[in-house]
Amino acid sequence: MKHFGMPLAQSLVFATAAFAQNSDRIKEITVDMDMTAIVNPEAAKRFGTLATDLQGAIAARLADRIGEEGRELTVDISEAELSDAFTGAMGLAESKLVGLVHVTDENDNTHFNTYKLTVTIDQARAFFPPETDEATLTASSDAYYVSLISAFAEAVAVRIDD
Repeated sequence: MKHFGMPLAQSLVFATAAFAQNSDRIKEITVDMDMTAIVNPEAAKRFGTLATDLQGAIAARLADRIGEEGRELTVDISEAELSDAFTGAMGLAESKLVGLVHVTDENDNTHFNTYKLTVTIDQARAFFPPETDEATLTASSDAYYVSLISAFAEAVAVRIDD
């Protein structure tokens, strides 16, 4: 009886370890954004690649976890906040990137999560290039754009296991 119990216990340990290893994998990252909802032509031009850029930034932060199986991550960006920040309806200090984040896993029901993620310019400051002059920073600047995407991607990556 001991000989049967030991191999069974070992196989359960190995199976559990393999399952745990797959459970933190990311199979797919999708970022959705309706560009037609941004009515300001300059804002549409500036944020035209935001979905692709954000998807790449998230993937870069989760690169060691991307695999054939695992969770699916979908981010739906709120176009209204982008338009407002660009047109000046809000001051730059109140600008933000907002998205609804969905985490699903067809193999593990414990990995479902949906939350609204808001990243403000204050949070993006940590990602400003050292030479950034905040007094002249605008919503159309590269520093603003890249920093906001970086801050959002970092927040998604940190929260993926919540």
